[in-house]
Amino acid sequence: MGVVPNVITIARMVGSILLLWVEPFSRPFFALYLFCGISDMLDGYIARKFQLSSALGATLDSLADCFFVFITLYVLLPVVAFPRWVLFWIGGIFLIKGCTFLIGMLRYRALAFLHTYLNKITGAILFGFPVLYYFGGIEATSAMLCGIATLAAVEELAINLSKKELQRDRKSLFMK
Repeated sequence: MGVVPNVITIARMVGSILLLWVEPFSRPFFALYLFCGISDMLDGYIARKFQLSSALGATLDSLADCFFVFITLYVLLPVVAFPRWVLFWIGGIFLIKGCTFLIGMLRYRALAFLHTYLNKITGAILFGFPVLYYFGGIEATSAMLCGIATLAAVEELAINLSKKELQRDRKSLFMK
């Protein structure tokens, strides 16, 4: 039972990789995309519910999230007509996240991706991106996603800069 959350997380990594071989916005794409989103919620829920949380699980979850985000962007950037300002904004977010990665490696000798509320909200909006894009248009959806993602990235960076020990499950800069 103890490995179930990690197996689900690894399955999300595999599902993310499979997104590279399906046509964007096709039924197989949405099926894999939905699987990745549901498995992201399910692994953490099972780990917490059955007290199976571990440092390895938290690291795997963060890596799976990175796989999903990078692969989704790689797949969607060529087929969605993102305005140039969105591309620059995404680049800025990646720059902040890259600084957080480096600071985590230097300070904690570990991947220092945190499970904050803002990161979870960013993940939920990213998961909802195809539907939000369809109904809200590219500009409004991108502004909402990039705005929340920027706040999440800055908060994560501030936490990692200000704390002496790695706090992966810290919910916010303003909460313990």
